[in-house]
Amino acid sequence: MSLEIPVGLASVWEHLREPTLVRRWYGWDRPGIDDETHAFTDIPTERREVDHDATTHTLTWPNHDVLAVTAAAHQPHLTRLRITRRSHEALPVRFDGNMDEVDEDWIANAHQLQFALAKQLGRDRRTLSVVDLDAGTRRDRLLDRVGMHGVHGVPVGGHLEARRPDGSMLGGKVIYKSDHQFGIDLHAVTDALLVVREAPIGSHPPHGTVTAVLSVYGVDSATFDDVAARWSMWWQAAGVPAAAFR
Repeated sequence: MSLEIPVGLASVWEHLREPTLVRRWYGWDRPGIDDETHAFTDIPTERREVDHDATTHTLTWPNHDVLAVTAAAHQPHLTRLRITRRSHEALPVRFDGNMDEVDEDWIANAHQLQFALAKQLGRDRRTLSVVDLDAGTRRDRLLDRVGMHGVHGVPVGGHLEARRPDGSMLGGKVIYKSDHQFGIDLHAVTDALLVVREAPIGSHPPHGTVTAVLSVYGVDSATFDDVAARWSMWWQAAGVPAAAFR
């Protein structure tokens, strides 16, 4: 996968190498995230290459995943990020054809990095999440219950307006979509990115699962507590048990 980040190469590279900055986009708040963040910065090997006016920094992991960021001297405020992995046929664990969890992690993290740098540069992040929720039957889908039944028909760049179970409206701009996930730049919450991942039935029977992560930037504790309360009410109104909240 590849995407563009409207920020200079030095800043992007710093957010890939400094653990405190990696925490502004990587994963979400959960037990063990600090260890995961340090592993992200400590395990890969680094390489730097210059080709004419373009400079590329590369990180390579032992499993042969490669993350490269490139910028040209004539476009100093634009960095191109590219992630490459071995084909599924070359993976040590046989791919079942449903969903590759590592692929999905890379997609989510890359877009969370893009959002953090393009819109929230210099701000710390806090997150809210619900993980591996039952997606529901075909006639009673969880995303329908939370008011997001129309999201799959909204193109990238389009605006979503959905009515939540409590009658309030959810609005935002769809900033990316893939086969198993999408991201929304929310209007109702200050400086927030909502990433929703849908695992198919083949990977997580009997109905598949839904994982949602809300990244909030630059808010004080009182505001975050208010966002957290509304987040909990939103999912609980759709039948999600309180134990599911992180």
